[in-house]
Amino acid sequence: QVRLVESGGGLVQAGGSLTLSCAASGRTFGDNAMGWFRSAPGRERVFVAAISGSGNTTFYTDSVKGRFTIFRDNAKNTMYLRMDNLKPEDTAAYYCSAPLTNRANFRVLTSGRGWDYWGRGTQVTVSS
Repeated sequence: QVRLVESGGGLVQAGGSLTLSCAASGRTFGDNAMGWFRSAPGRERVFVAAISGSGNTTFYTDSVKGRFTIFRDNAKNTMYLRMDNLKPEDTAAYYCSAPLTNRANFRVLTSGRGWDYWGRGTQVTVSS
């Protein structure tokens, strides 16, 4: 059974930093792109960032560019999201995700489509 488990969320003041982790089990995702989404209270889940299977290609939504960094350790089957200079508007539940296969088109994935596996999320709250 494939599982994605997020961790690392918490409460932080504006301007602070957090690093989220997404540990995958049940299969190896080393060839798959992986990504992060978030859902603010009362709002739909939206795309945040994606990383290719090799880790050489990354993509971010505009609102987090220059503040968030996505990276992965394929030896550990784990993906991360380093979040710096956090803002209150970053408050959300953060979810990691992966497509079913390694043939998913990266450009399609960055549009928010084509994601199949989901974790249960980790809450990030940024106080002003």
